[in-house]
Amino acid sequence: MKQHLTIILTLYIQLVFGQNKQAAEIIRDQSFSEAIKKAEKFIDSLRKKQDLPGISVCVGNKEKILWAEAFGYADLENKTPLSIYSKFRMGSVSKLLTSLAVGRLYQEGKLDPDAPVQQYVPAFPVKQYPITSRQLAGHLSGIRHYRKDDPLTIPKDYKSVWEGLSIFKEDTLLFKPGTQYEYSTYGYSLLSAVIEGAAHLSFLSYMQDSIFLPFGMTNTTADINDSIIPNRVRFYDHEGKKLVNAALVNNSYKWAGGGFLSTPYDLVYMIEGLLNHQVLQEKTLELLFTPQHLENGTSTNVGIAWRINTTKSGLTFIHHGGAIQGGRTFVLFYPESGYIFAITANIMDAPLNINEAMAVLGFFLHSRNTER
Repeated sequence: MKQHLTIILTLYIQLVFGQNKQAAEIIRDQSFSEAIKKAEKFIDSLRKKQDLPGISVCVGNKEKILWAEAFGYADLENKTPLSIYSKFRMGSVSKLLTSLAVGRLYQEGKLDPDAPVQQYVPAFPVKQYPITSRQLAGHLSGIRHYRKDDPLTIPKDYKSVWEGLSIFKEDTLLFKPGTQYEYSTYGYSLLSAVIEGAAHLSFLSYMQDSIFLPFGMTNTTADINDSIIPNRVRFYDHEGKKLVNAALVNNSYKWAGGGFLSTPYDLVYMIEGLLNHQVLQEKTLELLFTPQHLENGTSTNVGIAWRINTTKSGLTFIHHGGAIQGGRTFVLFYPESGYIFAITANIMDAPLNINEAMAVLGFFLHSRNTER
């Protein structure tokens, strides 16, 4: 009951805030006018060249949002233009949102990342080796990823996190946890059950009350199929050279690993909050952003969900992408300078990756050095 009330309250807040925000369909910081012009041309030409229905993008730094703009359509059939508050499927960028829940529970002393998962989910079958939350979050657990025979082709509404675990919970581990890196969205399904056990709340209620609201993410919610969600985009795919509606899916089995809707604006605002320690403390960010290592000492370049890499010149950047039916999302930021980039599209095959993110941020970093 509380979960349903929380979701209803969330949708009401989104409707009210959305109506108030519609007057600001584009945000442009005049101090970066030249950078924005270059970025607009770059993004819109990318959209047209790749025949993408719509793209939304946002750039900010530790202090504020510098640019937010949307290009193309939320709904092709009705020619509904995108807004910077249009909600897109996050795909695996949902894992970054879940990482904040891990961080907050760790910060509050409610979750030990190195305790066996059965401490929080006693009913989860004991495997040959113990599995920890840290390993789940870093894809080191041995829990498998998708398989062709998974029951996902016919959309099913899983009524709880626990019910979603039925897809894989009886399977054996792929390897001894900590010895290999193997990307696993199902690992995040189990992690959401851990969060429920540590928080003593449903996963979606905890995310809304303890993550989205404190971080000011008023346009972020679960992609619940039968709910009326203001500003949710339509989802598309390419069939050859033709745009078609994306296949129907139900993401209730993987809220934590790929089931959220959000906006680039919210994602940049979230990272601003992290960099300014608004909710999570420095020691918690160290947990999230410190790369994990295999037993043999090899770095995975992955912390708690976040990917940590360096450029050839030694500049650290932190990032993650998500691809899902009808959606593509990518986020990247430079922790030293505090510049942040997020982009979404309502189609899975949009080429939005590290190169595109760095190209856009490059306009702003160059502008900062020459105009100001």
